[in-house]
Amino acid sequence: MNFESFGSALEASFGYVIGLGAPVMMPVLFTLLGICIGIKSGKAVKSGLLVGVGFIGLSIITALLTSALGPALNKVVHIYNLQLKVFDMGWPAAASIAYNTSIGALVIPVCLGVNLLMLLTKTTKTVNIDLWNYWHFAFIGALAYYVTDSILLGFFSAITCYIITLVIADWMASRFQRFYNKMDGISIPHPFSGGFAPIAMVLNKGLDMIPGINKVDIDAEGLKRKFGLLGEPLFLGVIVGTGIGILAQYEVQKILMLGIQMGAVMELIPRITGLFIEGLMPISDATKQLIARKFKKSAGLYIGMSPALVIGHPTTLVVSLLLIPVIILLAVILPGNEFLPLASLAGMFYLFPLILPITKGNVVKSFIIGLVILAGGVYLVTNLAPHFSLAAHDVYAHTRDAAVRIPDGFSEAAALDFAASPLAWIIYHLTASIKITGPVILALLTLGLMLWNRKRIIKELTIGIRITTLMVFALPL
Repeated sequence: MNFESFGSALEASFGYVIGLGAPVMMPVLFTLLGICIGIKSGKAVKSGLLVGVGFIGLSIITALLTSALGPALNKVVHIYNLQLKVFDMGWPAAASIAYNTSIGALVIPVCLGVNLLMLLTKTTKTVNIDLWNYWHFAFIGALAYYVTDSILLGFFSAITCYIITLVIADWMASRFQRFYNKMDGISIPHPFSGGFAPIAMVLNKGLDMIPGINKVDIDAEGLKRKFGLLGEPLFLGVIVGTGIGILAQYEVQKILMLGIQMGAVMELIPRITGLFIEGLMPISDATKQLIARKFKKSAGLYIGMSPALVIGHPTTLVVSLLLIPVIILLAVILPGNEFLPLASLAGMFYLFPLILPITKGNVVKSFIIGLVILAGGVYLVTNLAPHFSLAAHDVYAHTRDAAVRIPDGFSEAAALDFAASPLAWIIYHLTASIKITGPVILALLTLGLMLWNRKRIIKELTIGIRITTLMVFALPL
């Protein structure tokens, strides 16, 4: 049996497991993981179930966001005759494309093998247990596979994306842990969130050089103190929801209902992310203890987890909510853009988990950086839309999965989730658009990042050994 046939054979069985969805798949995986790393079975089951409940909660809230906001925004599009031909299918379509291919069937074991190899060679410190979000790596691999018709290039793009994501997770880990509470020993190996960190670093330094803006230091708590009720995410949700209802020319009752629904989204997300933390902390603690025993010479490895842990941060909620009407307006007026974000708006929160540690939660800076990233992101989505559509048509023809069916009246479709990431765009084009030279450049870039990260890790390890030695000699006899 050749590699293509083997991958195709796995698609059916693996597709069934993935088809169960994150709320079912994740509790099973984390329960098994918990038992394997030594957690008592009852505690492991509870941890797994809490993770599943967290996914259900987030699904309900994001469904509320899209079901309430979607019709209102569609009405706004109709009222003001906004003509944008690329249909927004949201992340479920991207995940379906990812996991319904030979790439998706093998992405988890292949990437786990790469992760282990990188740990052994000290080119990463992150143990990536965020298994559900491996679909991001499979997605970029699937796009390259469909366009080049080469499964090797598909896996090449998926693996390089995985490696670069681990390097970014390591690079951002200390900032992430200092900024967020109760996140010691955790990193975020998420290519969508991580792909914006280097850009945010550059933009943040640029903003620090602008007189006036560099003096503004307002975080979400400061917003509450300065504006009282007006600075609360709950109240901002009500205001934005009400404003969109007015633009949609709703009757008064529907306007008020939309306002309350948006307020509910802003209030409930932080409470639901608390369930993720409660469920994942026992897994994280046990994994850290296991790592300490098995990797005694390490400088301390990180546990790679989902950014869902921190999307409830008040600054993320406030900035995401304020950006929703702004990015819709921008999508309409930006020349050359053909994509209107609608279904993908629920994924807006995942833009900021690794941006906030750079801006230190500054609402103004985070908003400006988010605005610049999204303005560029809609162009990246427009550019990738033909390739996204090709993959969606093929997956729908084979699976009849409604998540990837492009509605009548639209020639193309795409999703803001990951397709708007410069990391995805660069990897895709270096793999699929630039023959021979592109993959060579990408391979050299990836290898360079691995070596740079290894040098950084060894330096940290050396410093750690020196500090420990000094402490031992400083102890009184």
